[in-house]
Amino acid sequence: MHKKYIVRLTEAERGTLEEVIKKLKGTSQKVRRAHILLKADADGPAWTDARIAEAFDCRVQTIENLRKRLVTQSFEFALNGKKRQTPPTEPLLDGKGEAKLIAMRLGKPPAGYGRWTLRLLADELVTLEIVESISYETVRRTLKKMA
Repeated sequence: MHKKYIVRLTEAERGTLEEVIKKLKGTSQKVRRAHILLKADADGPAWTDARIAEAFDCRVQTIENLRKRLVTQSFEFALNGKKRQTPPTEPLLDGKGEAKLIAMRLGKPPAGYGRWTLRLLADELVTLEIVESISYETVRRTLKKMA
């Protein structure tokens, strides 16, 4: 079968892929793509799509898509994939919410408490109707980001 998109890697691209594999740099998807691209290289091993699919436990279509992405778009795009436009979940605290949290944290704790705890801060954010609900872990992450 004649392939429409032929993978021909430069020395620099090969080096980048080998580095990703050797150091397991990036996501598991990125490492897998690096393996696939190296095996599909016409100037290298030039494995068939079926053999690559079997070796890396994926569909032949996946390899064809990766070849197409490399040829029609770019090496970077083929290796890293498409970046997400929006995060999977919207952040609970916007800039104003974060500012109020920090101001609260720096202020006096409620009567009967020696200092603010993460749970107290979370409860206070809900009481003040800054958020509908929030976990103390989100409060911790937000404060750590600010530190």
